Amino acid sequence: MHQGMRMVKNDVQSHMNIFVFIFVLFLMGIIFGAVIVNSMNFVQKQDLFFYLKQFFEQQASSPGTGRALLWKDSVLYHVKYMLLLFLLGISVIGMPVITVLLFIKGLVLGFSVGFLVNQMGWYGLLISTVSIAPQNLIIIPVYLIAGSLALIFSLTLCKQLFIRRVHQPVMKGFIRYSGLFGALMAVLMVSSVIEVFISNSILELVLKWLYQ
Repeated sequence: MHQGMRMVKNDVQSHMNIFVFIFVLFLMGIIFGAVIVNSMNFVQKQDLFFYLKQFFEQQASSPGTGRALLWKDSVLYHVKYMLLLFLLGISVIGMPVITVLLFIKGLVLGFSVGFLVNQMGWYGLLISTVSIAPQNLIIIPVYLIAGSLALIFSLTLCKQLFIRRVHQPVMKGFIRYSGLFGALMAVLMVSSVIEVFISNSILELVLKWLYQ
C-alpha cells in the first residue's frame, strides 16, 4: 500500500506539467463560459431566463420529488463520463478529445454561474452557491485528475508506439490506471449523494423563500 502511494506520488511529480495544463485549460473554459454570457443579447438572456424561472418555480412548488431517480441519473452521468475518459485514455487518438471534454466542462460551469449572477445578482450567487458549489468541490478535482490520468496514459502509449519503437509491457500500468479510475468513480458516488440529498434540499428551501 505504502509502495503504491509512493509510486502515485512519483507519477504526479513527473507529470506535473500535464496536471497544470489540464487545470489551466479548465480555468480557460470557465472564463470563456462567463464571456459567452456577456456576449448574449437581451432577448436571448430573457428567453433562457424565462425557462429557468419556470424550472425554479416548479422546484419550489414540488419539493422532494424523485430523489431516487435524480440520484440514479447523476450516478449514470458520472459513470458514462468517466468511462468515456477512461476509453479515450487507452486510445492513442483520444488526447485532443480529452482536452475538449474538460474545456467544455469548465465552459458549462462558467456559463451556469455567470448566467445566474448576471440575471439574478446576489440571489443568483446564492443559488449557485447552494446548488452548484457543494458537489463540484468534489466533482471538479476528480474530473481534472481523471482527465490528467487519461492524457498521461495516452501519451505513454504514443511514446511506446511511435518514439521508442520497442515493445514494452503496459499491463501493469493499465491495471494501476484502471484502479485509480475505479477509486475516482467511488468518490463521485459521494458527490452524487451530496448533489441530490443535500444540495437539492438546500436549493428547494432557497427557492421556496424566493418564489413563495
